[in-house]
Amino acid sequence: MIRRKSLVLSAMCFVAGMSLAALGAAQVSPARDPSARRPVVVVAPISGTIDLGVAPFVQRVLRDAERDSVHTVVLDINTFGGRVDAAVLVRDALLTTNVRTVAFINRRAISAGALIAMATNTIAMTEGATIGAATPVQVSGGGTETKPTDEKSVSYVRKEFRSTAEARGRPPLIAEAMVDSDVSINGLIEKGKLLTLTTDEALSNDVAQIRAPTLSSLLEQLDLADAEVQQAGVNWAESFVRLLTNPVVSSLLLSVGLLGILVEIRTPGVGLPGIAGLTSLALFLGGHWIVQLAGFEELLLVIVGIGFVVVEVLVIPGFGIAGVAGIVALLAGVTMSLLGDGASMDAVGNALSRVAISLFIAIALGLVLMRTMTQSPFARRLVLETDMDADDGWESTPDADHHLMGVVGKTITQLRPSGIANLGGARVDVVSDGELIDPGTDIIVTRVDGNRVVVRRHLITTEAS
Repeated sequence: MIRRKSLVLSAMCFVAGMSLAALGAAQVSPARDPSARRPVVVVAPISGTIDLGVAPFVQRVLRDAERDSVHTVVLDINTFGGRVDAAVLVRDALLTTNVRTVAFINRRAISAGALIAMATNTIAMTEGATIGAATPVQVSGGGTETKPTDEKSVSYVRKEFRSTAEARGRPPLIAEAMVDSDVSINGLIEKGKLLTLTTDEALSNDVAQIRAPTLSSLLEQLDLADAEVQQAGVNWAESFVRLLTNPVVSSLLLSVGLLGILVEIRTPGVGLPGIAGLTSLALFLGGHWIVQLAGFEELLLVIVGIGFVVVEVLVIPGFGIAGVAGIVALLAGVTMSLLGDGASMDAVGNALSRVAISLFIAIALGLVLMRTMTQSPFARRLVLETDMDADDGWESTPDADHHLMGVVGKTITQLRPSGIANLGGARVDVVSDGELIDPGTDIIVTRVDGNRVVVRRHLITTEAS
């Protein structure tokens, strides 16, 4: 009995020992795998011109970083700027993410690049780097000249910079001075000049926090020397969006879309021009939808405009109010999809000019196609070119009706405007020239047009003897 108890006790001790050993192994195993605890740092480059494709790229990087519990996202910035509306989208994403963000200004963050840098948690700058000069300008002269934009746009961008600086604990007045030359700061910038800070100036004025000659040096100062560094790149979808929103490509898509609709109006029926036009407009609007330029309002205007045009082409004969309203709504929706947040009057004018030029190109190409399409071998197979000459017996008016011209008779039924009349002792289907004529009224045949015998009232006058 005692031996049995001893065996049971020994078995229980063995099981308990194995359990403790397994628990200890589970607790120790991560420590024996240092890579399991290494923090992950994602480096996303922002270089060249900031266009509409930058925002989807940064938004995707931040979204993936939150999902994968990334420790820090480093934006490697070297840009002279670009579109303010694209930078605003990046700024909003940076301010709302839960991931730690660092701007590594590797030479320069000018204009829109400065707004992106100001929205990060930490700014690091290399030796000889610059940040600032962010006043909005209007590009003209084929992209070779710039001029100041209107006061409304300057005020909008100035407040965007100030609110961003306030959100990240940076001097708001310095942020405003980067945008508005009317802002002066004693000992730093005088009135009438835009503020651009060097690395030393940014560090001494609490705009930047770290001086780092290289990315490795930056990671060391962030206590991330042993971190796993991953490089983020633009994927095919973001590259495709950049292509669709490129000014040249988007204008081409707009011209093809308008051309297809115009040709479809001229030759009713759902055919190749209509399909090509709708596909081009879908690509145009889809690209601008992804970069958040086109919203529900713009899409609704375009859909309503296309709907009116379709009704005009397929239901209502001719081209009237519905067609005009459809084209106006379509052009308004397309124009609005070219404008971002804080668009100036100059930007509105540029958008209207792009749409007008695209419409002009579409009309010109449409006229050329209408004149040349029937001459192509392919089109000749679709068009009946057989002549039906009068010499061969083809006439629109039957020979038997020619003798009715000028014949006087009486209406048998009311003409509303068609009816029956007695002409030369024969009952003939006739039509008035638009008026209602009562039965028994004297009439005269004024025109024989095809199978239609057109009559009007005949006023009989008598001369006094």
